[in-house]
Amino acid sequence: MKKIALIPARYAASRFPAKLMQMLGDKTVIRHTYDNTVATKLFDEVMVVTDSQIIFDEVTSHGGKAKMSIKEHESGSDRIAEAVANMDVDIVVNVQGDEPFVQKDPLEKLLNTFDDPAVQAASLMQVLKEEQFIADPNYVKVAVDKNMNALMFSRSPIPYHRDKNVSPVYYEHVGVYAFRKQALLNFTNWAITPLEAAEKIECLRYLENGIPLKMVVTEYMGVEIDTPEDLIRAAALLK
Repeated sequence: MKKIALIPARYAASRFPAKLMQMLGDKTVIRHTYDNTVATKLFDEVMVVTDSQIIFDEVTSHGGKAKMSIKEHESGSDRIAEAVANMDVDIVVNVQGDEPFVQKDPLEKLLNTFDDPAVQAASLMQVLKEEQFIADPNYVKVAVDKNMNALMFSRSPIPYHRDKNVSPVYYEHVGVYAFRKQALLNFTNWAITPLEAAEKIECLRYLENGIPLKMVVTEYMGVEIDTPEDLIRAAALLK
């Protein structure tokens, strides 16, 4: 199977504008994400797909591959679907540009789920223990069934901890997805769904159209950069 990694990279993030161009140690966030994805050596190709000439230049001027989007897009999946439409590829991995600590092991586990021909889409999650982050809407939570298929994604804490004699496990959705090419192209032909619109979580579109997402538990993947405070935490982790 031919496997590629695409990194959607939007400049004008609503919560933290230009976050991908912020310095993290001696490199920008987007370069950390790109370089660490390449370093896994899991992919036939790694490319940043962006709406920004600034990000395009940042990646290509340091020897990386990047492509400019042609259209405006609501989601990262829509952005990479445009890029992959005419490419000869079987599995597409969407690594969010704000995941600078991406590692080989979780990506390899994600790719291995496609050994099962029934799997059309998959994603990562990690255990979330800190109460402040469980309650934080910037941290997307996921509930799964016994087969590790996603039941629901939400910015609210799920499950709700009503019975204090039970100790639920909270999972944070890590913004790394993998798809069979056709599943990704199908996604772009579906209208935005009600839960997706309410939560602003794009992968809900798969669930609302009856496509299971296989979830893979990973060890700590570091810090996803959504806010200036995340950048401070990431800098401390980098040290």
